[in-house]
Amino acid sequence: MLPINGADRSRDLPLRADAVVIGGGIVGVSAAYQLAMTGLQNVVVVERKQLGAGATGKSGALVRCHYANPPETLLTLHSLRIFTEWEDRVGFGSPGFEPIGFLQIVAPEDEPKLRANVAVQQAAGVETWVVDRQDLRDIEPLLRTDDAAVAAFEPNAGYADPNATLYGFAEAAAAHGARIFTHTPALSVVLEGGRVVGVETVSGTIETERVLIAAGSWANNLLAPLGIDLGLQPVRTQVAIFRWPAAVDPRRGHRVIIDAVNHSWLRPEGRNATLIGAERSVGDIDPDNLDEGISPKAIATARDVLAARLPVFHDATMRGGWAGTYMRSPDGHPIIDRAPEIEGLWLMTGDSGTSFKTAPAIGICLAEWMTEGCPRLMDLTPFRASRFTDGEPWLDATAYGDDRVLTVSR
Repeated sequence: MLPINGADRSRDLPLRADAVVIGGGIVGVSAAYQLAMTGLQNVVVVERKQLGAGATGKSGALVRCHYANPPETLLTLHSLRIFTEWEDRVGFGSPGFEPIGFLQIVAPEDEPKLRANVAVQQAAGVETWVVDRQDLRDIEPLLRTDDAAVAAFEPNAGYADPNATLYGFAEAAAAHGARIFTHTPALSVVLEGGRVVGVETVSGTIETERVLIAAGSWANNLLAPLGIDLGLQPVRTQVAIFRWPAAVDPRRGHRVIIDAVNHSWLRPEGRNATLIGAERSVGDIDPDNLDEGISPKAIATARDVLAARLPVFHDATMRGGWAGTYMRSPDGHPIIDRAPEIEGLWLMTGDSGTSFKTAPAIGICLAEWMTEGCPRLMDLTPFRASRFTDGEPWLDATAYGDDRVLTVSR
């Protein structure tokens, strides 16, 4: 059983904490674990509902290093080591990591971009390479390949169980002294003289000098009263599950795939189904009134693009689906930064649903920043919030089309 304090235990809410993390998703709990590991004696997480109630619990949880930029590649590479060495690095629970191999498929005209991205990833230490059409058939016999000349193959990548990963971090954080309060919404960050002095919750106020806002689609509720407008937009997206037809060998299933031709991602779900995201996301939604169901239109789109890449799924049975929400920044890339002009406040937001795979490393970087004054694991300058006010949005020159239209869980 997870060591979590619910709303009925509000009397246990501490009056003071060394650090307060707002948000019980994978980033917030990973950061809480790393903060506790630094030796802070009183780390507190407050979550508005249950752990994983936002994007984390709905994530497809792909774990791959293939990005069109070095910073996110490095974050994933550092995180991959934690996924693969979980017992030694975290020691509680299991992420359910399945390193079944990953394929990035692109249109023929994007081959130069793919080759450039793979070269950057190889230089960073990622085990990956470019494969041709014949290689593709050997790597994944179920693939349709006539519309793709090359792809990137990452043999040690795969996917994980998003909730199991989150619960493992939560257990590890609690074992090192952190306290997690679910059903305890944060109402505001309290400031005095331009610096953090506390967090007001529905169960009382916690005095603290360090706060991390990792509140996903609810971040604006906390940022706006502080005068912080980062152009963040909550977005709704949908995913579907299809049962494997008889022609799919259950002993091997299929690889994890991101298909830039058909604008979709897919991976096995359990031992007899496939999870796929294909619908274009819908922005400017109210996360407190989210329709968690999947629409007939989204099901039809998912079936079409799944069969377009894996034709054996043409008559596959739909077995379920859901909708989730994530927070998108104006350029679609994460914001990981100390809040401008507010001492003691850090932000992780606007990730467009891609931060599951990078969360272990993000947690390390934020803990270092909050306790030592700067992140040591890697340079987070590209993730700075000021890029928007400086007129320097983050644009990937080697992206495959508009990467921001893809779905939350990739």
